[in-house]
Amino acid sequence: MRLSRYFLPILRETPKEAEIASHRLMLRAGMIRQEAAGIYAWLPLGFRVLKKIEQIVREEQDRAGAVELLMPTLQLADLWRESGRYDAYGPEMLRIKDRHERELLYGPTNEEMITEIFRAAIRSYRDLPRNLYHIQWKFRDEQRPRFGVMRGREFLMKDAYSFDVDEAAARLSYNKMFVAYLRTFARMGLKAIPMRAETGPIGGDLSHEFLILAETGESGVFCDKGVLDLPIPDEGVDYDGDLSSIIRQWTHLYAATQDVHDEVRFEREVPPERRLQTRGIEVGQIFYFGTKYSAPMNAVVAGSDGVERPIHGGSYGVGVSRLVGATIEAFHDDAGIKWPEPVAPFRVMILNLKQGAADTDAACEQLYAALAAKGMDTLYHDLDERPGAKFATADLIGVPWQILVGPRGLAEGKVEVKRRADGTRDLMSPADALARLTA
Repeated sequence: MRLSRYFLPILRETPKEAEIASHRLMLRAGMIRQEAAGIYAWLPLGFRVLKKIEQIVREEQDRAGAVELLMPTLQLADLWRESGRYDAYGPEMLRIKDRHERELLYGPTNEEMITEIFRAAIRSYRDLPRNLYHIQWKFRDEQRPRFGVMRGREFLMKDAYSFDVDEAAARLSYNKMFVAYLRTFARMGLKAIPMRAETGPIGGDLSHEFLILAETGESGVFCDKGVLDLPIPDEGVDYDGDLSSIIRQWTHLYAATQDVHDEVRFEREVPPERRLQTRGIEVGQIFYFGTKYSAPMNAVVAGSDGVERPIHGGSYGVGVSRLVGATIEAFHDDAGIKWPEPVAPFRVMILNLKQGAADTDAACEQLYAALAAKGMDTLYHDLDERPGAKFATADLIGVPWQILVGPRGLAEGKVEVKRRADGTRDLMSPADALARLTA
């Protein structure tokens, strides 16, 4: 993509309403624009990151055996009355009526709707287990939306729902999602720690939040530092096999959010030198809630004995849009964003340091064509700006690799390759630069 043809409305000044780094940088880098309190338009640069995160989430859900569908954003109030949650959910639910006076709501979550879909199609234990998921926009009318996409009112979420014949089978489904989440966040370059957590309005008695440790996080966390060094299951993990050893490895060390923290147990189980008390950003949460929805909504299956019983369910959420902000909180410096390569909007940015000069123009065009031929996401800064302004733009938007093409280097047959993550720079021939970036 040539910057001269792209839409990148960079702000030179930090907006006053932005309180945390991710909000400031997303606005300044032209990733989002606020349209109302807690509601944002995703501009091209931000949308590219959003779609890359979404695709990683999708691939790992598919790998774990979940099946994708798409449910609507609007739901009938009657479904929520069946489960008993319509009046209990609170003012965060946006309740509306259509022209026929039918009561609807803008879905904050989808347990009721997916249960209704399930009960209409599945009647026998032979059709279980099943895990259905979608990636869809949600709305929660936060009283005080803040921190940009970290605590907005409209947000993109992956929510999955498992259906099993009994508790033992449901816990196996829970374990699959536990492992899938470990892999999902690791693929994004993030260290997300699973911690025991409250179940809140979703219900049930078993839940883990996955949190990225960051001082700007909204959750207090307490854990054994040993969890930071645990290995992530590789892509060959057998989701139909026994995952219990992985679960034990990740849950035997103390890790809990402030809501369920037990100070006595923490001090008893964790040596002083390994105690970590900090804050974290929640990027996902998984729940086992048994028959909380299936019993009142009559979602039953016939067992091997012919007796119909309510299914056992779980739900599993990932904050896809929140992950964009959370990643920036984890990877930035004073100059801007430092994207991990798997979620970067572009992998390479070419900076023409003397736009209009025959030698630099030709070299940049050749690099741009060669990178495109290799399928490399590349942004070519071909605007007539001073080098300093181009450096500032490249660092602000956080593209992992920068190729600096200037007349002085070209005179020696060299370009400069900069790695945004650590600022290292190397002079090399254009051919060697291509070899490094396309290896």
